[in-house]
Amino acid sequence: MKTTIHERVESARAGTNPTVVCRVPSGWVVMGDIQIVHGYSLLLPDPVVVDINSLDKKHRIQFLQDMVIIGDALLEVTDAYRINYEIQGNNEPALHAHIFPRYMSEPEELRKIPAWSYERSKMPLEIFDADRDKALMKNIAHSIQRRLK
Repeated sequence: MKTTIHERVESARAGTNPTVVCRVPSGWVVMGDIQIVHGYSLLLPDPVVVDINSLDKKHRIQFLQDMVIIGDALLEVTDAYRINYEIQGNNEPALHAHIFPRYMSEPEELRKIPAWSYERSKMPLEIFDADRDKALMKNIAHSIQRRLK
């Protein structure tokens, strides 16, 4: 079954996915289409698999290590005070990790619950904008690449 994750990875490989931040050993770092919180990113595996349980030990470790490196980079280049990580696959039955920087500037009632709650709140959501987000993407990519050396 082809999913949006498959399509995003194919476009990343082709160089036509504007949300791509950079390539990492396990796949692709991309910005979220809706910036629920500033810097919201995803890790898409390449090749795409159904779930993390489909990976052998070596590839599981690599995927999870890359996910945390993305979080480290977001902590470095944003004013986030923590990072939330989610691997669900409920809507898109293909492995992908959501990486949410969390900010002290978020309303307290939202800061204490999953970032997805923003979609149901009255908080304005920002759509990914390649021009606006270019500098942030470059900074994230640079931080990730430094950590991978």
